Amino acid sequence: MAFFLATGAGALPEGMSGFKIKVPDSATKVLSDKPKRVQALLQQYGQAISRSRTAGRRVSFRVDVDPEGDMVVTPVEDEVLAAPTVAEHASTADAGLEQALAAARARGRSKAAEILERGDMLSADEFARLLGTTRVTINTKRQNGQVLGLDGAKRGYRFPDWQLDSDGKPFAALSILHERLGGAWAVYRFLVQPHGELDGLTGREALERGRTEEAISAAESVGRDFR
Repeated sequence: MAFFLATGAGALPEGMSGFKIKVPDSATKVLSDKPKRVQALLQQYGQAISRSRTAGRRVSFRVDVDPEGDMVVTPVEDEVLAAPTVAEHASTADAGLEQALAAARARGRSKAAEILERGDMLSADEFARLLGTTRVTINTKRQNGQVLGLDGAKRGYRFPDWQLDSDGKPFAALSILHERLGGAWAVYRFLVQPHGELDGLTGREALERGRTEEAISAAESVGRDFR
């Protein structure tokens, strides 16, 4: 091992005229005839420490060395090469979350549009004719939760033609389902999906078989799960 003594006013902390650095023998042979280059490198390192302390963050400088030992030290850079700060991590996480939510919303809109295009989805006028009433009455019943109407945005509300009982009237439990589940699309999902509480029947199948109380109970369970 060998020792190098580095000096130079302005390059060292106040009160210090020099310091020793332990260097392996293999490096000593290469560096011993290049004291000025070693000094330049150490000065650049000292400047980097001072810059980092002032900025309160990590900074960097670059050293390019050729096979002959000549080197070029690039001045301290302004950009931060450290790992992202907590704030940057949070910002990245927020951006990722927002992208995921946007993608989910897009998929939801696409799926909703697909559902509303099906042949069993009627317009307000078509559904009114099916029930022998008026569009105004249908919209009033939709607002009261007495019939199921799904918002189709561009094409207006759509009404499933299968929400009728054996007498050709809307299921009597629809208003209660709207109350328990909180929205038309939630009611739709409940009616088309199978439920363990209903022995694997969909909500619609349970209503068609007269198992109204069981269907309402299952809806209450679903509603609690999502509160």
